[in-house]
Amino acid sequence: MINIGEKAPQFSLKNQDGVEISLRDLKGKWVVLYFYPKDNTPGCTVEACDFSVALPDFKELGAVILGVSPDSPKSHQGFIQKQNITFTLLSDEDTEVAKAYDVWKLKQNYGKEYLGIERSTFLIDTEGNIAKIWRKVSVKGHSDEVRIALEGLIG
Repeated sequence: MINIGEKAPQFSLKNQDGVEISLRDLKGKWVVLYFYPKDNTPGCTVEACDFSVALPDFKELGAVILGVSPDSPKSHQGFIQKQNITFTLLSDEDTEVAKAYDVWKLKQNYGKEYLGIERSTFLIDTEGNIAKIWRKVSVKGHSDEVRIALEGLIG
C-alpha cells in the first residue's frame, strides 16, 4: 500500500505515440497521475475530458497530467483524437505500474469477478513523493478536487 509522504513508485511507460515517459524525467514538476479502466467508456471519457478542460490551470500551477490504463498506445491515439484529449496517456498493458500503485484490484460486475483498474489518482510532488491520494474516484468534479488540493499544497 502506498502512503502520503512516500516516494512514488518509478515507472517508464509508452505514451500514445510510442514514446517512453519516465517519472524520473519529471522531477521538478508536480505530476497528476491518474489510473482509469478503459479508453472510450463513459466514466473514463468524462474524466479525461474534464482533465483536458482543466489542463491550462494545471500547467499554470507547474503540473503535468498523465492518464494510465492497460490500453495500447494505438487505443490511446484513437481515444485522444475522438475526445480531443490534450494531455499524455500512458499504456500499462502488462499492468505492472497499476500493481505498483496498488490499483489493480479484484472487481465485480453483474456477479462476475475480474481484475481491473480501481479508478485512482496520485498527486506527486516536485521531489517525486506522494503528496495526495484519491482512491475509488467519483468522476464528477474530480479534476476540480485535484486542482484545489494542488493549489493548497503549493500555497
